Amino acid sequence: MMNFMERTLIKDITNKKGQLVLLKGWVDTRRDHGKLIFIDLRDRSGICQAVFLPKTDIYEKAKDLRGEWVIELEGQINERPKGMENSKLPTGLVEVEAKKLNIINSAKTLPISIDTDGMEIGEDSRLKYRYLDLRRERMQKNIRMRHQIIQFLRNFLSQRDFIEVETPILTKSTPEGARDYVVPSRLQAGKFYALPQSPQQYKQLLMVAGLERYFQIARCFRDEDTRGDRQPEFTQLDVEMSFPTQDEILGLMEELYVKMTETLFPEKRFIKPFPRLTYKEALEKYNSDKPDLRKDKNDPNELAYAFVVDFPAFEWKESEKRWDAVHHPFTKTQNPDNLPEKEFIESLKKNPDKFLAHQYDFVCNGYEIGGGSIREHNPNILQSVFEIMGNKTEAVKEKFGHILEAFEYGVPPHGGIATGIDRFVMIMMNEPSIREVIAFPKTGDGRDLMMNAPAEIDEKQIKELHLKLK
Repeated sequence: MMNFMERTLIKDITNKKGQLVLLKGWVDTRRDHGKLIFIDLRDRSGICQAVFLPKTDIYEKAKDLRGEWVIELEGQINERPKGMENSKLPTGLVEVEAKKLNIINSAKTLPISIDTDGMEIGEDSRLKYRYLDLRRERMQKNIRMRHQIIQFLRNFLSQRDFIEVETPILTKSTPEGARDYVVPSRLQAGKFYALPQSPQQYKQLLMVAGLERYFQIARCFRDEDTRGDRQPEFTQLDVEMSFPTQDEILGLMEELYVKMTETLFPEKRFIKPFPRLTYKEALEKYNSDKPDLRKDKNDPNELAYAFVVDFPAFEWKESEKRWDAVHHPFTKTQNPDNLPEKEFIESLKKNPDKFLAHQYDFVCNGYEIGGGSIREHNPNILQSVFEIMGNKTEAVKEKFGHILEAFEYGVPPHGGIATGIDRFVMIMMNEPSIREVIAFPKTGDGRDLMMNAPAEIDEKQIKELHLKLK
């Protein structure tokens, strides 16, 4: 092992002409030109050319090198001969004259090609060998940009007095619009946890706790039927504020996405301030509640951010013969006439379809990339909303009693928004699917082909969990 010298990243070798360096990485390609052996060596920072001269101690060893072998290489940085420069590489003016070679690990011939963008390869193969698929340049770029975006989100909000709080993954099953993933409890026989569809109730309880400004890069889980570009688990930026107006929340999001886009994607063009459309205007003018406002939809660098506001508070579910909240039951219903509480509740119960909500969506290029609302902080009105949705008093107490009780101990007005990270990265990187910007995604029907999940569990586990399988 050549551990007597500090490792140099490939991106830094152009500043070390004439010096000996130690490089570590993967053999990208190998070429034989006459008696010379050339390899392109790859690490996380870039690619460089190394040359092995005949009649040297390591020349014979270099003959064995093949693509994707892991090696460490000591060599001298020299200028490339005139006419042999490679303008396509940042390191294309220099090469490494190999002096010492250590083969760390060999590699079998790869089952999929990684020297293309990968779009010509079947997705099943790419997902089965995802650890190889992620080596390709396009995927490395996507995952690294995802990191930069999340880092920007964290820094921006932290600088504005928001604090990041992790909320539980094992929680309680509550109706929030999609089917829950449930987890059986071994210690509490016959009872189940649920994985969170979102941190909705926890972030509202953090407002009751007096934290006032919360955010989280949150994992969310929804057991939905196969539908388009959805994933069983996804990531969102979750934000909640105490004492906000709707304009303050939308203004914060606009400032965040303007600065993030201008900083990380300076080539992108967009209109600011972001247009604001009512739900009614969006449907009448664009026949969509997530309209694509781009002038040239073939321009990959054109963005069209917009907010859609004033959604209906309730919608009729014909199949269930009941009213349901358009967003979720915690959304505050607008009271434009400033009716007293009792009168407002009576009017709400009588004509649910007449009321709008303090609900807003954030859209970009025809995609919904976020959504949120001002929350209802009056427990009496909240109880009435649950009743309008057809819930019996006991059922409401069982499913939401914890948050209704919390609201009896001094809850501030609050509101928030959640924006999808996967979808935003997809749009910004001009990718056709969110699976291209998630390190280890599932297939369209929720399978992990690499880990072979979901999978059966053994009889002992089934017995410990007090389950019987049909």
